[in-house]
Amino acid sequence: MAGNDVKILGAWPSPYVMRPRIALNIKSVAYDFLEEQFGSKSELLLKSNPVYKKIPVLIHDGNPISESLIIVQYIDQVWNSGPSILPSDPYDRAIARFWATYIDDKWFPAMRGIAAAQGEDAKKAAMEPVVEGLVLLEDAFNNCSKGKKFFGGDKIGYLDIALGCFLGWIRVTEKLNNVKLLDEAKTPGLYKWAEEFCADSAVKDVMPATDKLAEAAKVIMAKIRAQASS
Repeated sequence: MAGNDVKILGAWPSPYVMRPRIALNIKSVAYDFLEEQFGSKSELLLKSNPVYKKIPVLIHDGNPISESLIIVQYIDQVWNSGPSILPSDPYDRAIARFWATYIDDKWFPAMRGIAAAQGEDAKKAAMEPVVEGLVLLEDAFNNCSKGKKFFGGDKIGYLDIALGCFLGWIRVTEKLNNVKLLDEAKTPGLYKWAEEFCADSAVKDVMPATDKLAEAAKVIMAKIRAQASS
């Protein structure tokens, strides 16, 4: 039987930290959330993740596990106290992993480019790959969900967590740049999915409020600019 000494090293604004928190909530596993401060790294973090020195880190019975999607898979394998997170069918599981990798490697880096763009023309150009990616993900949702409300079917699954953790930052990007990314006309499935995801009991307590996250984003960007100019 797996022990219950569970800790998450992370910071509340981080979408990657949200992933294991949602997974633990799905499994009804209690955990301690150890907050890391932006711009500094605790000794525990450096000891727990000496390779990347990044959050999140799951510490389970003293053993650290790093990288958000690896942690989610670990949680799914260790605890059977809730519904399965990864699809049981090998093909469906491979497809979910494929799209999760696309989100992390292609789509979210493109969305970060909107914040870095200067001027209206640059912002418009930066939005194009993000919107194109959401259209692709709309198709993926229609295929994976099989007509149900989540990528994972009736319950939140692996791909829901992989994409859903960025919904707060999508809203912040929309707010700060006066743009619309999740469009009910262009991506109706994702638009409705986002509402269902954020309202789920496993998500709603860890999904940051848009205004609070927007203020944190301004502070983070100011620190990044200060570091870049120093």
